[in-house]
Amino acid sequence: MSVVIWSDGALREPTDPLVTGVDHGLTVGDGVFETCAVYEGQAFALTRHLRRLRRSALGLGLGEPDLDEVRTAVDEVLAVAGDAGRLRITLTGGPGPLGSHRFDPEEQRQTLVVLAGPATRAQDSRVARVPWVRNERSAVAGLKTTSYAENVVALAEAYRQGADEAVLANTVGDLCEGTGSNVFVERGGELVTPPLSSGCLAGITRELLLEWGAADGMPVREAEPGELPYEVLDEVVAGDAHLLLSGSIRNIAPTVRVDAVDVAAGPLSLAAQRLFQEHVGRDLDP
Repeated sequence: MSVVIWSDGALREPTDPLVTGVDHGLTVGDGVFETCAVYEGQAFALTRHLRRLRRSALGLGLGEPDLDEVRTAVDEVLAVAGDAGRLRITLTGGPGPLGSHRFDPEEQRQTLVVLAGPATRAQDSRVARVPWVRNERSAVAGLKTTSYAENVVALAEAYRQGADEAVLANTVGDLCEGTGSNVFVERGGELVTPPLSSGCLAGITRELLLEWGAADGMPVREAEPGELPYEVLDEVVAGDAHLLLSGSIRNIAPTVRVDAVDVAAGPLSLAAQRLFQEHVGRDLDP
């Protein structure tokens, strides 16, 4: 299917001009976004995604987004998107100066673009370690911003190694996250994910797995700071632990290769994948 686009109050053709060349999201990456899976024509966990969109926008200093407008745009896009599997909501600072500073807040006019298109969901994941790190003390740590150049570089290196995701440490050497996913380590009979203080994104799928797993009696929790050093991946390679990735499009994807070494999916990881799929089937906006 082709991509369906909404911008400035109406559906647009893929070739239509959408934003000005001085849009701050284009010139300096001054924007935030959300990606949702789409099932049966409905954006999954939209309420949670919009809550995070607002949190990211305020954290970046963009001001309060009009979530009613966002919902209207989502409805209009999905009404004609057919078999779309992915929805993307992008909100930028709108027209601005050529530098990093912004216009006066009274002069700001946010840009909102909503897209729907196809998605491929893999049942497992292949990861590679890369030499770059997440800065857990960054001004935008934990915000889902459009400034994704670091991820582009890291993911390209992972693809060069034959993987589909790069896994990064943070500046103090703790396991952090993937370029577009959260990570869970299965060891000692439980699933453990890095804490938000590591600098990782507060992923919606991560959040739901923690909630649903706890409610269903699955041993899944957030790690203590320093509990998961980056070297825990050596345990995964050695077969003494397992790894899974979580994300809005991949959902729960047990890892079957690390740094070109085949590894086994863990039993808890596979159980978490089944658990998540069952819950998705019950409620599309949990």
